[in-house]
Amino acid sequence: MSDQEKTLHMTILMTPDMANFSGKVHGGALLKLLDQVAFACAARYCKCYVVTVSLDQVSFKNPINVGELVSFRANVNYVGTSSMEIGVKVIAEDLHSKKKRHTNSCYFTMVSMGEDGKPIKAPPLELKTDFERKLYEAALMRKKMREEITRRNLEITSGIEDYNKDVVE
Repeated sequence: MSDQEKTLHMTILMTPDMANFSGKVHGGALLKLLDQVAFACAARYCKCYVVTVSLDQVSFKNPINVGELVSFRANVNYVGTSSMEIGVKVIAEDLHSKKKRHTNSCYFTMVSMGEDGKPIKAPPLELKTDFERKLYEAALMRKKMREEITRRNLEITSGIEDYNKDVVE
């Protein structure tokens, strides 16, 4: 698998329809774009349809202005059986000053899906560089942390009838 199939770079102009009341790009508009970027990266890697399972550690470091170019840098950091972590870094560029700044980062968990709508095996991830190995190790740590948070949350809320009464399994 080529490096090109593990990464995705996309640049979009931020337009007035993406603005909130303060004239900055609305967080929801950015989240939609982030999901589309993560989908494109994961689908190209797996060569199949994928679905979003979770979104972690969304950090809004700096606001994005209407009229700026925003570059999304996505990378497949980890691959399990059918799931994978896609890390996305967002860089905004002021076209007048040419200044670039890191505005957002986040991690999506995506699952590869078969035509029957069930998860299918994702291609194994080949780690060729020290950088890729570090991304993988960090992703594995986040995966273990998510599992621990889920386990602890279930322990804490298992005795709360009102908390779980509307849950359909």
